[in-house]
Amino acid sequence: MWQILKKINKNLIVAIPTIMVIGFIYGLFNQTAFLKSFILPFTFLMVYPMMVTLKVKQILTAGDTKAQLLSQGINFLIIPFIAYALGKVFFANYPYMALGLVLASLLPTSGMTISWTGFAKGNVASAVKMTVIGLTLGSLLTPFYLKFLMGAYVTIDLIGIVRQIVLIVFLPMVLGFITQQGLIRRYGEKTFQTTLAPRFPALSSIGVLGIVFISIALKAKTIAASPGMLLQLLIPLVILYAINYIISTFVGLKLLDRGNAIALVYGTVMRNLSIALAVAINVFAEAGSDAALVIAAAYIIQVQSAAWYVKLNDKIFGRQHSETLKAELASETAKA
Repeated sequence: MWQILKKINKNLIVAIPTIMVIGFIYGLFNQTAFLKSFILPFTFLMVYPMMVTLKVKQILTAGDTKAQLLSQGINFLIIPFIAYALGKVFFANYPYMALGLVLASLLPTSGMTISWTGFAKGNVASAVKMTVIGLTLGSLLTPFYLKFLMGAYVTIDLIGIVRQIVLIVFLPMVLGFITQQGLIRRYGEKTFQTTLAPRFPALSSIGVLGIVFISIALKAKTIAASPGMLLQLLIPLVILYAINYIISTFVGLKLLDRGNAIALVYGTVMRNLSIALAVAINVFAEAGSDAALVIAAAYIIQVQSAAWYVKLNDKIFGRQHSETLKAELASETAKA
């Protein structure tokens, strides 16, 4: 079973479009209102497992200050406003889709940040710290950004959003940390990192697929009535990710060493779509399914673009000497 779940987690680029098609077909021919009762369980299944593996203590380590400041500057001072502008252009008549685009831009970094930084031979320790800081800041700032950017176009219940953020981010974070420490005490750090921790992202992916299925099923009849909608979703997402890659790559090349530059790219381009999806569908009720559609489509762009970027790393940042690389990877593994 674990092998199947791991395979699904590693192939989300196939699994998510597949579940979108299944959800669409189901939603066309069946009643879907009852699916709303499964939103909260799938939300918890999506968020809690990734919190168990979150290295919260990493935020206290010193070093990489420039990379951390640059990453959060891009994440919160540039990208949300680009997403807002794209939403105004492409979703002028669909405010909740524009909301979905902004929401995805406000919750940076995820486990994918760490994974892809490792694949690209970047500074993994720096990526871990970006993930923890980005998730924390994003969760704290999202209600206020949404009120400021989208309050004129959609109803923003500030207190309601804060309450949901606490319920679907900070509560799972606390429970995840307690679980993590309990498992480490019982099985040891090494067993936790090598045997137990890799299982949790696979569980999280089941939650993601469940929420994607529900969000697509709920909107199936609307999509069928307007088949060009999916293409309309993808265009602004492609533009947003392309701009993000360009900005982060340029800043990394100009201001950081190779390892931190790669961490910067993945620490800004990879969005925490799982939490964005959870907020959209839990906070904004029926209208949130419009926002969820945009976020679900973003999974496809995010995973595929990350894989392509790995292949371009050596051309963009140059090759790293193998012995230096081995030494740095060993150091980063020890720190993480």
